Amino acid sequence: MKSKCRLCGKEKYIASILAGYCVDCIREKWADVASEIMEKRNWIRRDLGLPPEDTSYKSKQGIPCKLCVRECVIGDGEYGYCGLRKNVGSRLQSLVSPDVSIAHVYLDPHVTNCCAAYFCPAGTGLGFPKYAYRNGPEYGYYNLAYFFYGCSFSCVYCQNHSLLKPNPADVYTREEIVNWIKSTRRISCICWVGGTPEPQLPFALKVGKEVIEEVDRIVRLCYEWNGTGNWKLVEKAGEQALVSGGIIKFDLKAWSEELNIALSGYSNKRVYENFRRLFDKYYNERREIPLLTATTLLVPGYIDSYEVECIAKFLSELDKDIPYSLLIFHPDNYMRDLPITPKKQVQEAYNAAKKYLSNVNIGNIHLLALAPEY
Repeated sequence: MKSKCRLCGKEKYIASILAGYCVDCIREKWADVASEIMEKRNWIRRDLGLPPEDTSYKSKQGIPCKLCVRECVIGDGEYGYCGLRKNVGSRLQSLVSPDVSIAHVYLDPHVTNCCAAYFCPAGTGLGFPKYAYRNGPEYGYYNLAYFFYGCSFSCVYCQNHSLLKPNPADVYTREEIVNWIKSTRRISCICWVGGTPEPQLPFALKVGKEVIEEVDRIVRLCYEWNGTGNWKLVEKAGEQALVSGGIIKFDLKAWSEELNIALSGYSNKRVYENFRRLFDKYYNERREIPLLTATTLLVPGYIDSYEVECIAKFLSELDKDIPYSLLIFHPDNYMRDLPITPKKQVQEAYNAAKKYLSNVNIGNIHLLALAPEY
């Protein structure tokens, strides 16, 4: 059901969690709508039992954290944004480390519902025999799906929202994971996802280093993240993905910075900067399997053809063959008052992306059977 924007009166698909404002007002009149939207976002953080949106605290004393774009300065008695680290008496107490992680982990049979499955070695055999076990889909093999707790964003539509608040019960050690990979020869890739991997990147990188050095078979190291990580860590992740045959998947939420803040809580400047830097450093070193791919969730009424066209143009300026997936939205989390992405929006977004890119995919396409026309 469409409704009228509280500011301009236009009738569109409008989410109540965004204070009833439409995409045009968020993009063009951010100063007029920001305070209400951010208060809604802070309500979400309180509902999750996590720190509020403004956790930078640059003006006061505390312990700095440099793992992601938030760069929290954690005051005494406070948690960082991701909820994984706390300042207790001017000492940092962390639930995680390079040797300990908090995650939901399972073996996912290939071919998995991965955003890169339509072109990756596991789904197609691309890179066989150096990077794939079969000259075709790797049936009979597994992806070690590693869903980290904690995130540097707080997306209002997050479909893995149970991972936003850390659960100390789900603890895995580096030694345990490396031994699992060594002893289960049918594991052909690891996908570090979440949440997002950035708040626990030191763990992923240490495991990855041991896998590359000590496991004598194909184990691809893949990342699916929001792209907000510290560049030095992102660079190491890129190198590990490159040499192992893995792929790094950036979830590009929006092009407009204001819209990204409204949907996810923070600027997307670091995201695009990290994508460009990884492309410049590594992409042309392994052309046979694209190192980088991007996805965008087509949120009804908000991620329109303008957003998609701007993202596609950015990608094409790097390389028009970068794979790009447009994901069909289904109602979840705090956006249950929106429908499945309308068919017209999907078609317009696809056409906008194809103007610039040669390899555009529609993900979650089965949902179109239940989607409205307009």
